[in-house]
Order: sequence, then structure tokens, then C-alpha cells
Amino acid sequence: MTMNETYAIKAQPEDIDELTRIRIAYLTEDHGEMDKDTKQAVENSLPDYYRRHLNNDLFCYVIKDGARIICSAFLLVTEKPMSPSFINGKTGTVLNVYTEPDQRRKGYGKKVMEALLTDAKRMNLCTISLLATKDGQPLYAKLGFAEDVSKYQPMKYEL
Repeated sequence: MTMNETYAIKAQPEDIDELTRIRIAYLTEDHGEMDKDTKQAVENSLPDYYRRHLNNDLFCYVIKDGARIICSAFLLVTEKPMSPSFINGKTGTVLNVYTEPDQRRKGYGKKVMEALLTDAKRMNLCTISLLATKDGQPLYAKLGFAEDVSKYQPMKYEL
């Protein structure tokens, strides 16, 4: 497959097994090897999650080699109460931007992100946020993402 022959598409329900596989690959690379029970729990829960959310509020942009997904970018759409920062309340969060190691540096990440951004504009989202790794930051900057400078400090509560 050459770069000119590839294009990003939206994943469909028949891609759920592959979405699960590529999510596990992403999580393993991002967090390290999971213990057996954690990995099994994640693998067992993802298909049901995808069945409920895929192409509803979760949009998965992928590049395939045959039936195998080799690159992905997920867009989670959320509607919040309106504010000056998101006037219609519709925002997006980019997740799971991942390319299989042997397929990197071929422009696939750019293609899935461009498809994601095109759809985000069509959906009339106000903002799209993501957490960039040092490796991913140059791509996102070229696509128009800027560092989010805020007077607020990100925090979370672990349950």
C-alpha cells in the first residue's frame, strides 16, 4: 500500500474487534504492559462500549490495510452547558491517536486527524482538545492546535 492509495474512513460496527485490538496496543504503548486481569477487563468491556457509542458520540477515524486497522484517531463529542468558551456547548476530545510501529512516518496520523477535523467542523464543534506527546505535538501544531494556556489547573479525583 502506498501513501497515495490510503485514506481515512470512519470505523463501523464490523470494525469493533479491530478497534479493541488497536486500543489495547495504544494503551500498552502509553501505559506499559497491563497485568493479565486488567488487560482482560479492558478487552471484555471495550466491544460493548463501542456498540453503544460508535458513530453516536464516539467517531473513530482509521486507515486500514485490508481488514486490519493500522492507524486510528478517536473523537469523543460532548455537549456541555453553553459558555463563552463553547457557545453552542459542543466540544470534542481527541483520543487514541495511534499508528502501528511499522507503519509510522508515512503520514497516516495526519490523514486520520485531517478526516477528524473535517467532520468536527461539519458537526459544528466549538473546540477540540487533546493531550499531546512530545512525538505528536509537531503534527498537532501543523494542523492548527495550540497550547491551551489557562488560569485553571487541571486536576482529577481518582475513585
